[in-house]
Formats: sequence, C-alpha cells, structure tokens
Amino acid sequence: MTLPVHAAEPTPTRVGADATPARAHLLHDGTVEDYRRAVAAGVDRVARRVAEVDGPFTGVRPADLAPVVDAIDLDRPLGDTTAALDELEDVYLRDAVWFHHPRYLAHLNCPVVIPALLGEAVLSAVNSSLDTWDQSAGGTLIERRLVDWTAARIGLGPAADGVFTSGGTQSNLHALLLAREEALAGADPADRRMLLPQLRIIASAAGHFSVQKAAKLLGLAPDAVVTVETGPDRRMRPGAVRHEITRCRRAGLRVMAVVATAGTTDFGTIDPLDGIGEVCADTGVWLHVDAAYGCGLLVSPTRRHLLDGIERADSVTVDFHKSFFQPVSSSALVVRDRRVLRHATWHADYLNPARAVAERIPNQVDKSLQTTRRFDALKLWLTLRIMGPDAVGALFDEVCDRADEAWDLVAADPRFEVATRSPLSTVVFRWVPAGAGRELADQANLHARAALAASGLAVVAGTRVDGRQHLKFTLLNPATTRDDVAAVLDLIAEHAGRYVHDHAAALPVPASAAGLTCPVG
Repeated sequence: MTLPVHAAEPTPTRVGADATPARAHLLHDGTVEDYRRAVAAGVDRVARRVAEVDGPFTGVRPADLAPVVDAIDLDRPLGDTTAALDELEDVYLRDAVWFHHPRYLAHLNCPVVIPALLGEAVLSAVNSSLDTWDQSAGGTLIERRLVDWTAARIGLGPAADGVFTSGGTQSNLHALLLAREEALAGADPADRRMLLPQLRIIASAAGHFSVQKAAKLLGLAPDAVVTVETGPDRRMRPGAVRHEITRCRRAGLRVMAVVATAGTTDFGTIDPLDGIGEVCADTGVWLHVDAAYGCGLLVSPTRRHLLDGIERADSVTVDFHKSFFQPVSSSALVVRDRRVLRHATWHADYLNPARAVAERIPNQVDKSLQTTRRFDALKLWLTLRIMGPDAVGALFDEVCDRADEAWDLVAADPRFEVATRSPLSTVVFRWVPAGAGRELADQANLHARAALAASGLAVVAGTRVDGRQHLKFTLLNPATTRDDVAAVLDLIAEHAGRYVHDHAAALPVPASAAGLTCPVG
C-alpha cells in the first residue's frame, strides 16, 4: 500500500527564545493554538468515521494489515499532523472495531457517552498522576468523592474506601491481595511460609479467569482456587459454598476468600449475593463480589434489587467502562473497611513519607497497586455532573430490556437453542442443524461466527457450554434494535447452514440422522 506524502506544516514561531523544532510539539502557552488544531483534526477524523461506518468491522485479517504496519519506519517522522492522520486511517481507523455500531454484539465493550470523552480529553492534556497530592491536588479529591459515592450506592457503610484501577482483573487481584493479608494477619514470616500453601479461594465455575490468575500472582498453591459447579441457572449455590468451606477446614486448609459474581462474563448471571453473604458472615470468610459487569445496576431505576446482598461484601469490583458507558479504562475496587487498604501501602521518602501521614496529606498511592496512575475518575465525574446517574442507569436498563427481547426471539426460533436466561444483557445460544452430528454442529457455529466477522456486517462472541460450541450476544448498545438482532440471527443461520451443506458429506452420518436433510439458511 502506498501512503500519501504531504508537505510539512510550518513550524510554530512562538516557542521561546531557546526554541528547537522538537519543543514546538510540547503543550505550553506558546503552542495552545497548535494543540487546538491538532486535537480538532483528530476529533474530526473520528467523527467522520463514526458517521460513515456501515458495519462494526471491516473483516480485515492480521495477515493483510500486519505488513502495512511493519513497513512503517518509525525512525523517519512524517513531519505534519495531516500526514500522520492519513497514515492512521490506513493502519487503524479504517479497520477499527466500532462498538457504537448497533450490530456489534460480541464482548463487554460499550459505546461511550460524550461527557466521558470530554473528560478523557481534559485528563490527557493536563496529565495528572493520581499517586500523590502534589501531582494531582483536586484530582485526588474527585477520585475520593467518587469512591465514597460508589461505596454508598453499594451500601458498604461509613468506613468504606477504595481506589480506581485499570480494570476488573487488577481490581480482583487487589481484593484478593487484601484478603490474603487479612487471612495471614499476625503470622510471623515462618508461619506465613507454612500457611501460604494452605490458603484457598472459593469461586464459581462460571466466574472470571482473573481469580485463577490472581491466585498465581499471589503465590498460592496451584490448586488454591476451589471452583463450585453451578446449576442450570449458572449461579453459585450458598449451600455449595458452605459445604466447600467446611470441607476445606476439615482438610486443614484455610479459606481466605469467597468470590461471588454479579454478572458472569459468559452468561450474565448473578450469584445469590444475600445467601452467600450470610454463609461468609457465619463462617468468618472474606466475601469479594466481582461486579465488573453488573455494577450498572447500581444506578438502574428498575433493576437495583438484583444486587441485593452486595452490601454484605468485604470488597467489590466495579467496571465503569462496562456498564456505565465509560471509555477504557475506568474501574475501581471498593472495600468495606478502609483499614485493610494498608496492605497495599509502601512508604517511599520521595512519594509518601511518614510526615505526610502525620499531616493528613491524601496520597492515593497509599491504597493502590500502581504508582503513576491516570485521572480516569474524571470521566465518570463529568458523566455524573452532566447526565446524572439516573440517565446512565436508564441506558443500562435499555440494553437489559433489549436482551430480554433478543432471548425471546432466539427461544422462539426453531433454528436455534438458547441457554440460561440472563438478568443482564447477555444471550447465549447455538444454531442447531437438523440431523447433524455434534462435531459438525460445533464447527458450523464456529464458522458462522468467523464468517460473520469477516463479512463486516456484525460481530458476535463465542463460548463453550457443557462442551458444546455456542454463540453469544452481549448487548451494551441502546441503539441496537430487535430488527438488528433478527437480521444477525438470519446471517448466522445462513453462514452455518451453508457450512453444513458444504461439509456434511465429508463426515459420517449418525444412524439417527439417516434420511434427514439439513436446511440451508
């Protein structure tokens, strides 16, 4: 691919007496007009793309795009904004996956609200670092106020606290670090070495993989995560949790935490939080609730009751970049008792010396696993100040309503079978070819997903349920309509049916399917 060549733009003249060409690109009082023009040019490119895209994806393959990116010589700059943006069209914008498109139905990626984009522009330019007061000042107080607001929505009480994170995986790791340290509190180093392999985490088989990853990073035993199987509704049973705690203790093991999920990634299901919370209270076990997906219910005008029991948690993960329509990243960990955050504190004289504690200087680095950290809280702050929480909750209600409609549509369609109904915005289903064997059916569903993405007309996700290949809608766009869902179902059936038609003869026909034909489309 030949990229356009543009003449270099004139270098700004007011850059100071000791100006160099490189300094012309720094944001300061002499370059504010260049800053305005450059950002406006970038916004204009994105706005045109958003207005013009006719599908969520182009279907580009890595083998096609990688040579274009690899051919760019990063040691030879283009020299001007327009040329760089033209090149960016070729290597990114043209083939980007557009979550705002109503037929993007795949992962937990949401379209974003404009107030949050305003926040993103402001925080990037100011470039505050939310580790210490002398790097962020008002940003520290805004983040703390939002943590307090979130904790109040959860119902954690006046001693609650927390910190913003990069996402649910980090929030879960942070929570389990705190749980580990609480479980080992008071143990001397020799006892810690003995106790560490005995620690166990109880989690749902439908929970997020980050729990297993956190256990590995925390130095726990390879079998530290005890997974509890779920019933047909894909929810973890309180009785099963109690049974596992008892079993572990009889085996001389120590349960450091139970992880319940409010919005599983695959099924969008919510564990019975009240019942599990009661078990944890009875047994003295730390309860962590992974509400990365379901946190949107905190502002729902109609569905807040689905989170009943979350107030029993010792720690909660919330991902505003999933169900609050925020740009990545915007997540937080919130805890019931602010004192437990001391387990993440490490004093460094250049950051948070002991005198800072004495002088009550609010340093967020005392709570965080990160040091340098973006002011991601600003996006949520401006969203709440411009739209308000009820408006955000109404958007999340819309996508949950749309998922209910989609489930009804799929369940009534004889071409498909549908899995557990989600209280959130997920629909798991599979195309069922008449008379085809298991292997062919699985391959047909895999092919349909890949062919759909390659066409660029829609994007759906995939997963396995009870060993069978399934497809998944994750609806997070209020602009998606019932007609969009119906059209995507027709496309899936068309691709899958054509695959079976082309491949059925190559596979042995089950005796039970003798004489049957498989419809195409």
